[in-house]
Amino acid sequence: MHTRPLGRTGIQVSPYALGTMKFGRFGNPDHEECIRIVHRALDAGINIIDTADVYGGEGESEEIVGKALRGRRDDVVLATKFNGPMGPGANQRGSSRRWMVAAVEASLRRLGVDHIDLYQVHHPDPGTDIEETLAALTDLLRSGKVRAIGHSNLPASEIVEAQWMSERRGLARFRTEQPHYSILNRGVEREIFPVCQRYGLGTLVWSPLAMGLLTGRYRKRGGETAPPALLHWVPQHMTDQRKRDVVEMLIPVAEQAGLSLTHLALAFVITHPAVTSAIIGPRTLEQLDGLLTGGGTRLDDDLLDHIDEIVPPGTDTGPIDVAYVPPHLQQLRLRRRAADDRTAA
Repeated sequence: MHTRPLGRTGIQVSPYALGTMKFGRFGNPDHEECIRIVHRALDAGINIIDTADVYGGEGESEEIVGKALRGRRDDVVLATKFNGPMGPGANQRGSSRRWMVAAVEASLRRLGVDHIDLYQVHHPDPGTDIEETLAALTDLLRSGKVRAIGHSNLPASEIVEAQWMSERRGLARFRTEQPHYSILNRGVEREIFPVCQRYGLGTLVWSPLAMGLLTGRYRKRGGETAPPALLHWVPQHMTDQRKRDVVEMLIPVAEQAGLSLTHLALAFVITHPAVTSAIIGPRTLEQLDGLLTGGGTRLDDDLLDHIDEIVPPGTDTGPIDVAYVPPHLQQLRLRRRAADDRTAA
């Protein structure tokens, strides 16, 4: 498998990254099979593994990855993330220096390594000054515990703010972004990708198969029903009729091209010049093998034009439940004047 530059870090990575969110009790509880998945991916040429402290609950995914990398650490660009809740305490999460120092030590211990190649802020943290986060990450880089830093799910304006803060304060720069991107969710093409390209950021895109909708397994008629646990987690996304309608339109497009919908969807994502790697998250060896067989798929311009007709560039077919929603869209007080103010006006 060929490699691509991870932004301007000087690191080379494969166009597929192995995501490990499904390792552990919330996906595949069989540690030995998960380890075999890692080894099969490495043998196939994938050289970047993405995990997070919250995956599997209580760091289980990181522990599995650590076991799998024994004797193969040097073969891997190891990426993990922090700032999700890791306990009941109010300070056991977030992007503060206080929590970050504890979080990185815990991740290093679970992974069984002395450094992390890419340490990423999992979600924006509106309650923490970006200078606080960047200063702490700069110290981790200087200590050698972290080799590059990135963020995930950051709005375009906050990507720019972070870059400016680094320049003004002489702090380390974020080098990567991890947004969600698929045929069904192309909104990042509008601002996120252009900003990443402007600042030379590598991108590791998550959910290229739209949480499974672009596998073609969940059809409007005659297909599988999403597992109850998955529906509890992403109910709107998995049952959105607009998305299901688009899936039904894409299936014959893939068939006419002699492709499975899965391979069409993955090839579409890694065709974008702003995308460094697409994160694939197999739960079983069988799923991994199925994904790998489409690794050499290339889409011609006519096929890409047809996809553009179905889902125009820069548009989202519908929301994805697990995506980051800025506070001003979640909290009424941030988008509505108080009743007294409205009356006075």
